[in-house]
Amino acid sequence: MGQFDLTGRKALVTGGAQGIGAAIAQALAKAGAAVMIGDIAEANGRSMAAEIAKSGAKTSFTRLDVTDEAAWGTAIAATIRELGGFDILVNNAGIEVTALVVDIEASSLRKMLDVNIVGALLGMKHAFRAMRPGGAAGKGGAVVNISSVAATIAFPAIAGYSATKSAVDRLTRVGAAEAGKLGYGVRVNCIYPGLVATEMGLKLATDVVTAGLFPSVEAAIGDVIGLTPLGKLGDVEDMANAAVFLCSDAAKFITGIGLPVDGGMGS
Repeated sequence: MGQFDLTGRKALVTGGAQGIGAAIAQALAKAGAAVMIGDIAEANGRSMAAEIAKSGAKTSFTRLDVTDEAAWGTAIAATIRELGGFDILVNNAGIEVTALVVDIEASSLRKMLDVNIVGALLGMKHAFRAMRPGGAAGKGGAVVNISSVAATIAFPAIAGYSATKSAVDRLTRVGAAEAGKLGYGVRVNCIYPGLVATEMGLKLATDVVTAGLFPSVEAAIGDVIGLTPLGKLGDVEDMANAAVFLCSDAAKFITGIGLPVDGGMGS
């Protein structure tokens, strides 16, 4: 696989039990990495780890609530102990609550802020501490944060979600600047996935219909496709391939960027 070969790398993927996170965990393992799945969905997470292990890859599961700082310390310690190191973090865990601006509830907004922003930033904090020289892993590495095309477009009923994913972009760039200037040896980038037909993506389509913005789920999805130059939805594999690239030596001189994987929707 050349520059995309991740043999010897040790990865922690948050929200890796299903959807885009599961696809990223599978792709990293296929590229040669050992993978720890971190998720609050313990049954699904363990099942996914077992499925990946069938390919011969070294995998494990750790329960991780990304909003809990103590849980981050436990998850990273488990990754280092069980995989033998830690040099890739994919901050994928996230939630989306659809609501018009006139209907948004403070509790829903705070929940998205806590998971999507606080969770990602805590992950960066503890990854930096473990990966930098003198850290528990100490060999540098790569952090990939999962933002969203919602950070680059104005789509109705996702104001809160868009705000949190825009914040992921900003914290990615600041984190990359700090890690570079302080000599941590850690690259930090993010991906802007377009709409994918995962459970979360399909729920969004249903929710915008409920909000009165579209007459049907098909119409909502058709509108997204109409805004996408490539004329189709993305697949989880598209996002996973981008993550493998950003974690690999093919991207060794890339840091502080947001990579659109959206079929041109955000252009």
